[in-house]
Amino acid sequence: MLEIDILAVVPGLLEGPFSHSILQRARDKQLLQIKVIDLREFGVGNYKQIDDYAFGGGAGMVMMAEPLAQAIRQQQEKGPYDEIIYLTPDGVTLNQSMANQLSMKGRLLIICGHYKGIDERIRERFVTKEISIGDYVLSGGELAAAVLVDAIGRLIPGVLNDETSALTDSFQDNLLAPPVYTRPAEWEGMKVPDILLSGHEAKIDEWRYEQSIERTKNRRPDLLKNEE
Repeated sequence: MLEIDILAVVPGLLEGPFSHSILQRARDKQLLQIKVIDLREFGVGNYKQIDDYAFGGGAGMVMMAEPLAQAIRQQQEKGPYDEIIYLTPDGVTLNQSMANQLSMKGRLLIICGHYKGIDERIRERFVTKEISIGDYVLSGGELAAAVLVDAIGRLIPGVLNDETSALTDSFQDNLLAPPVYTRPAEWEGMKVPDILLSGHEAKIDEWRYEQSIERTKNRRPDLLKNEE
């Protein structure tokens, strides 16, 4: 079982994504354990403060080191983490290969950033991997955490009904997935390619591979450059 702990400023944002569909199925099968921890429980003083002004001035608040360190250390008492992940725009961009690697770990901690980020000393002392889900800014790291956990969780063996499904997703071989069709075989004058109705498995696989290459060339040529 993969255990994922998430330090969140707004834990309520994560109630929906983890309570439906594939991730809920993974939890029901006890293949994935997700624990969302409210960082404010570790806040400083009567007001449970978790952020403060940045040294040196400037707009925006910074998440304080003390609440984060206390929360992390409390979770570490239950056992070591394979990775402590900080979600940040300046992290390494999430891709399928990274999701594959993380899905094979045993225990992960995810820190959801907020405001202008977290005190740099937390990054230096605790964080082992920094991840971005794209070149844009969100209001907080909770939604990014939902994306990361979904990308990881669906890869755990036994989560998907069809064991080969995750292996044929887009990006698994640095290729986009080929076109897919379902019934009826003809709709509004548009027909499904004959090869898919032939029943010839080897030729269908060949067609799908060719379509994947062609679609990747047209839509994401950068993926093919990464293979060179």
